[in-house]
Amino acid sequence: MSNQPILFKNARLIDPASGREERGGVLVRDGVIAAVGPQLTQAADAQVIDCGGQVLSPGLIDMRAFIGEPGGPYRETLKSAGEAAAAGGVTTVVSMPDTSPALDDPAVIDFIVRRARDTSIVNIRPAAALTKGLEGQEMAEIGRLKEAGAIAFTDGARSVTNAQVMRRALTYARDFDALIVHHVEDPDLVGQGVMNEGEFASRLGLPGIPREAETVMLERDMRLVRLTGGRYHAAMISCADSAEIVRAAKGLGLPVTCGVSINHLSLNENDIGDYRTFLKLSPPLRHEDDRQAMIEALVDGTIDVIVSDHNPQDVENKRLPFAEAANGAVGLETLLSAALRLVHEERISLPRLLNALSTRPAEILGLPGGKLSVGAPADLIVFDPDAPYVLDKRDLRSLSKNSPFDEARLQGQVMLTMVAGRVVFQRDTM
Repeated sequence: MSNQPILFKNARLIDPASGREERGGVLVRDGVIAAVGPQLTQAADAQVIDCGGQVLSPGLIDMRAFIGEPGGPYRETLKSAGEAAAAGGVTTVVSMPDTSPALDDPAVIDFIVRRARDTSIVNIRPAAALTKGLEGQEMAEIGRLKEAGAIAFTDGARSVTNAQVMRRALTYARDFDALIVHHVEDPDLVGQGVMNEGEFASRLGLPGIPREAETVMLERDMRLVRLTGGRYHAAMISCADSAEIVRAAKGLGLPVTCGVSINHLSLNENDIGDYRTFLKLSPPLRHEDDRQAMIEALVDGTIDVIVSDHNPQDVENKRLPFAEAANGAVGLETLLSAALRLVHEERISLPRLLNALSTRPAEILGLPGGKLSVGAPADLIVFDPDAPYVLDKRDLRSLSKNSPFDEARLQGQVMLTMVAGRVVFQRDTM
């Protein structure tokens, strides 16, 4: 970390924690924000970066990304994930535990914490396995895993179907003030399904996944939260009925939050088109009505956070018939620019969008970031929300190139990313 202070001047400051938006500057000293405001134009001994009127905001916090270490470094390493995240304006990444071996042992969590610190240019915080071996049968040691550095507990892309195990996990998590993050998808109802159940799946001749695969599991979990009082986060919801379930639970005052993937805000089942395997996801892309319901739930606060659901897959796992291809898409580098579509379409304000990408994840995870105020960590990004580009997957920094936005026209580019007061990414045009 450089000891020289850095002054960002001539910026469009957005603090998503307060909703405040103003022209001004930010002074960074010793890895934290030392001053912020409209009058800040100069500071002694500081390196000056002129933002040219571009947006300066807290860095994004992505609550759901798969990284291949340990066991699958050919898909993504902590180093490559950090580089991809920095280019996309993501300063903190929560990594999933469905690696090989699974992150169900304090020693493995400690390894990830240390290796991320040594090799990644952004903050990577591991989520530990909720059950041993991700098998859904025996609860992992929540207390010891949290002590080792686990920020949350989840079985990644697997659901815990045993209600008694989930009840115990929520009870223990409550006692340790730990966060349970659950992938709400009943595997028995998913069955052999590979895309959203409905007319379009029938036309493509593909077996469908009903919305009830999500809502049945989510309903069960809400009742278990009411029973135990444990803190619960639905990793990703994808349909209108799920939004209603979460809305009702929040209305009862339950300690419940939820996320949505950027893919389910930007795309629908029709985008699969001619069997595009880059769009085979879990949960599957839904009907356009469900996509609109997700946007409305985000705007009204029912949905708390937007995640990238970054899930790199190698070519061999995607260049297969649709039904046989692996689920997943990369998303760290396109999270912000894809989300900005909602701002350009005037569906949501920029401060509100950044709140879901930064402030709320920080609050839910108990992290100090997500705000543009004195004393907050200097995890900052400068971006031009209007800069147009066409995505070329070959330019992605991720080791895998399975982007659903390949060749898509996008608006909004990150110009600079700072983590703990250190510039870790800067575009040539900045």
